[in-house]
Amino acid sequence: MRVHITLEDDLVADLDRRVGHRGRSRFIAAAVRRVLTDEQRWEDIESGFGAIADDGHDWDEDAAAWVRDQRFGDGGRVG
Repeated sequence: MRVHITLEDDLVADLDRRVGHRGRSRFIAAAVRRVLTDEQRWEDIESGFGAIADDGHDWDEDAAAWVRDQRFGDGGRVG
């Protein structure tokens, strides 16, 4: 799809130096895709805030010991 966007002259000059006049669309599409992915990732992270209670967990007293027990407590697991 064609879209019309406006960019500052110095930004376009930097873009052209990096990817060339014929590489603009591909580069801009990749940049937009990357930012949209990052935005979605942050939305996913933020939607999980508060999903786990602040207390009442097996790891509350000593989180490091709990992690260690998880790693080595199951003989079928490695590491």
